[in-house]
Amino acid sequence: MSRVLIKNADVITLDGPDEVLRGTDIAIADGIIEAVGTAPADFVPDEVLDATDQVVMPGFFNAHTHAPMTLVRGWAEDLPLDRWFNERIWVAESALTEEDVYWGAALAAAEMIRSGTVGFADHYFWMDRVAEVVEQSGLRATLAWCVFGLGAEQEIGGTTLEMTVDFVQRWQGAGDGRIRTVLGPHSPYVCPADFLARVAEKAAELGVGVHLHVAESKEQVENSLGQHGRTPIAHLAHLGIFDVPAIAAHSIYVNDEDLSILAAKGVSVASCTGCYMKLGMGVPRLPEMLSRGINVALGTDGTASNNNLDMLEEARLAALMHKNAHQDPQLLPGDLVLRLATQNSARAMGFPRSGVIAPGYAADLVVFDFHQPHLRPRHNLIANVIYAAQAGDIRHLMVAGRWLMRDRELLTLDEERIMYEAERRAWRMVGEELHVVREYKG
Repeated sequence: MSRVLIKNADVITLDGPDEVLRGTDIAIADGIIEAVGTAPADFVPDEVLDATDQVVMPGFFNAHTHAPMTLVRGWAEDLPLDRWFNERIWVAESALTEEDVYWGAALAAAEMIRSGTVGFADHYFWMDRVAEVVEQSGLRATLAWCVFGLGAEQEIGGTTLEMTVDFVQRWQGAGDGRIRTVLGPHSPYVCPADFLARVAEKAAELGVGVHLHVAESKEQVENSLGQHGRTPIAHLAHLGIFDVPAIAAHSIYVNDEDLSILAAKGVSVASCTGCYMKLGMGVPRLPEMLSRGINVALGTDGTASNNNLDMLEEARLAALMHKNAHQDPQLLPGDLVLRLATQNSARAMGFPRSGVIAPGYAADLVVFDFHQPHLRPRHNLIANVIYAAQAGDIRHLMVAGRWLMRDRELLTLDEERIMYEAERRAWRMVGEELHVVREYKG
């Protein structure tokens, strides 16, 4: 693997109090950051990047999404959650094919690379195809094959828990360690209790975690209390789901006892602010979670509910939502939300050596072009990134020491073919004809 020297960069390290360095060099070898500040005297780079007027920071990790749902972006607009699911999403996904999943995930990968994401936690169907996209793109990912536990005839693609176990074993550690796999029961409001208990046992047996949806609405909590006598969080803890590493996506409607469970069990909560604001789902208790030591991560959810996979926007919205909801401008300061979107999300996904620019950490980096009117003056680089920067300002992106985007050109994916194939399949899924058909010329 090549040795890269990034010179003259302004660096947001997210590593302790000295987190912003000016005019700094970063030496990278074999996918790992070897030095920050001054390269070792014997470091001979294969490539030098002059990063003058550029800001380098850890790349973003999207801790909860459904990547292939790019195919239904804009298809279910301005609807309450129940109608969004029942009238649009479930209907469109009934026409989903395995090949659709590949092209939808590829479209997501291209979008994520362009917007600074270096890794994502995906929860969907036909996950072998998503894993192929991860291998080809060079991204990191934690992949969960979604299963309902209602019988093969009611599963998309006819999957079973046993089939998802095979997937976990088949792909664990693939892509030179960039791929991690976990089990993916959909949620406690869909999956039967005995099925969830089986998932917990199997995850413990395999030594892997779980990724699922939890407590997205007041109705879900009320139904859980009526059916099980416990909140969704308490129900999952009772069944053993939280006895293994877990990503509990959403966890919006939680009480103090739930927070104690999440903290005691070391559960990571993936919060998706843009989705909550768009669907009117409510405000999660992030400040309380953080005060209790819960690992709060950020995600975008799928583009059917958020419309984009821009983690920079997600970090900004998280800060703004909670400042406004609590009428406290000191909540979730810029460096904290950047940590949620980078190192906290990476930790939730099982990549603890990412999310920091320091020797010994993975070279998973994003480089912003700060030679822009809206990014001057540079009084506070963190504030500039959180409140002024845009995804289009990202010039380069590196994962494990490899450039996936250089000078805004994608190096690992055929972007034109992906956009053509994805849109063609998206129109077929929803039963409409493509208004403008343009031939792809590869």
